[in-house]
Amino acid sequence: MTTTSSTGSTSTTTATTSTTAAATTASVNASAAQQLLSSLNSGSGVDTSSLVTSLVNAQFATKVAALQAKSDALTTKISDVSTLKGQISDFAGALESLVKGGTLVSQPASSNPAAVSVTPLVGAKLDGLSGSITVSQLASAQTAVSTTALASRNAAVGTGQLTLTLGTATYNADGSMASFAAGSGTPTTITIDSSNNSLNELAASINKAGAGVTASVITDADGSAYLSLKGASGAAQAFTLTATTDDDGTLSAFNVGPGTAMRIASPAQNAKLTLDGVAVERTSNAINDLVQGLQINLTATSSTPVTLSSTTPTTALNNAVNDFVDTFNQVFAALKTQIDPINGDLRADSAAQALYGSLRRLTTQTLVSNAAPGTPATLADLGVTTNRDGSLSVDATKLTNAVTSNPAAVEAIFSYATIGSDGLNAAMQSIKASAISTVYGLGASAVTYTKAQGDIATQQDDLTAQQQQMSDRLTQQFAAMNAKVAAYKSTQAYMTQQISMWTKSGSN
Repeated sequence: MTTTSSTGSTSTTTATTSTTAAATTASVNASAAQQLLSSLNSGSGVDTSSLVTSLVNAQFATKVAALQAKSDALTTKISDVSTLKGQISDFAGALESLVKGGTLVSQPASSNPAAVSVTPLVGAKLDGLSGSITVSQLASAQTAVSTTALASRNAAVGTGQLTLTLGTATYNADGSMASFAAGSGTPTTITIDSSNNSLNELAASINKAGAGVTASVITDADGSAYLSLKGASGAAQAFTLTATTDDDGTLSAFNVGPGTAMRIASPAQNAKLTLDGVAVERTSNAINDLVQGLQINLTATSSTPVTLSSTTPTTALNNAVNDFVDTFNQVFAALKTQIDPINGDLRADSAAQALYGSLRRLTTQTLVSNAAPGTPATLADLGVTTNRDGSLSVDATKLTNAVTSNPAAVEAIFSYATIGSDGLNAAMQSIKASAISTVYGLGASAVTYTKAQGDIATQQDDLTAQQQQMSDRLTQQFAAMNAKVAAYKSTQAYMTQQISMWTKSGSN
């Protein structure tokens, strides 16, 4: 009974509510209709422009919002992909610059750097370097300077022809040339005439000939000018300059050779040294083909042997591992945010997921394929461990032990090598190449998202055209309606006037 009473009450309440709602709706509609009629009757007309805009917006608002949401999402993805590409490229680039700089490999050392200095060549492995060098002679280039002073750089030097010949020479104790043997090359002839017969122009003509001798003009404190000639370094780069034609007898003042006026300031000679007791000669004091991976720079002769050795960059290697881990963690954290399964903008991006997998595997990836048993070959062997969240950390004790016990193996991990080779740099360059690839990497994702956004832009353009078509159609329809309403109102006014006149006439 209680249940029946309750049900009846509920039904009554529902019916009352429905009736009230219907009445309210009818009242609102009636009010709106009355307002429209009042507006028409008052002669103020209807704001068709606002009405058309409202109708068009109501028709297309959902589609417009949906397309804009898709476009905004793609814009975010394109931005995120670009950011990740930049981060992984910067990471790989910084590592490459570091290992290419040569600071992470054993550094060569000289017991007498004032006489013999040493620098490593790119990619050199100098651990265990040893050697003994004695320098008896430095390489030099023949330099000749005129002894006759001219008034200025623009002073005339005469006309005729000069012949420049390269070869080998011997020199007297006073530095003058004792003998000369021409080399196998063809002598160079330089013509001096009225167009180039000043000292400056003579020097320019010799340089223009490109015969391996550089000419310059030297002026002293009084402004007097002299011609200076310098060949290339090495015994086979001696030269003579001969006035083969001397129209007025003045060009011969610039002759270079045995018994000539030009002073030999330095001879053409090779560097002479012994390496571990073996005598060698080189045309230059910068020698990079004597000890593999090492450039030897000779700066003075040495009366006692100079010892070569190498030192392990322990601090630099420790810092490199820690810096790598710090940068890795920054990039990895950003990537994890983008592929978060709930909120990540790139959670469904296969390239981002592939990059994530590559970075996760990096600590256990073999970086030195021919590593001796028991020597470091992976980052994990250096004390780099992967935490539960994927970030890396460094076991400082294990790293120090690895660098101290196996410096050559650690250096091999940080060797400068390209994709397909051993080393951490090669591995990172491979990850970078895959990540930014426009075929299957983040580059391809960017292409896909950009194309999709272009397709949406086309759909938006089509939708805009449809909106305009609807707006034009409704505007025309309402314009026709307004014209009819205006005609009806005119008729109404006429009839009202006539009725008023009839009423007045009837009352009379």
